[in-house]
Amino acid sequence: MATLFALSAGTPALGETPPAAASGAPKPPACAVPANRQFDFWLGDWEVRDPAGKLVGENRIVSLHDGCVLFENYRAGKFSGSSLNVYDTDRKMWHQTWVDSGGSLLVIEGGLVDGKMILAGETIDPEKAGAKIDNRITWQPLADGRVRQLWETTTDKGKSWTTAFAGYYAKKK
Repeated sequence: MATLFALSAGTPALGETPPAAASGAPKPPACAVPANRQFDFWLGDWEVRDPAGKLVGENRIVSLHDGCVLFENYRAGKFSGSSLNVYDTDRKMWHQTWVDSGGSLLVIEGGLVDGKMILAGETIDPEKAGAKIDNRITWQPLADGRVRQLWETTTDKGKSWTTAFAGYYAKKK
């Protein structure tokens, strides 16, 4: 009986699939699914300009952790900020955590809608005790290679939206 146990302990039961290592099949990369590539249009070194064309900052977005994370590093004069962006495969949505030199924290989530990355989340209104601000940021790849970013906020549950930031990313030359 001991011999039978020793032989069967490392052998898959009838109907089980053997582990990839045992079968010799390579394990696919953790972030190889197409959804993990949806935000790759934002990768690169960018000049950020307002709608009038004035340079307002620079942004560098790089891929980290075997393509599982996008890391953003934004600079505009003395102001700076960074974000981590990841596709949550369990919840099937994108997540961004933004922090900056002004002490701000923004946590937004969402996904690709009609070719645009749209992430949204709630923050505390610093001017009204107990009030909330809904944030929605849209990144849209344009045919000329630029990316349009529109950050909108609302304090009335979406009845009216205010533009917090509108900009165009153009790859540095």
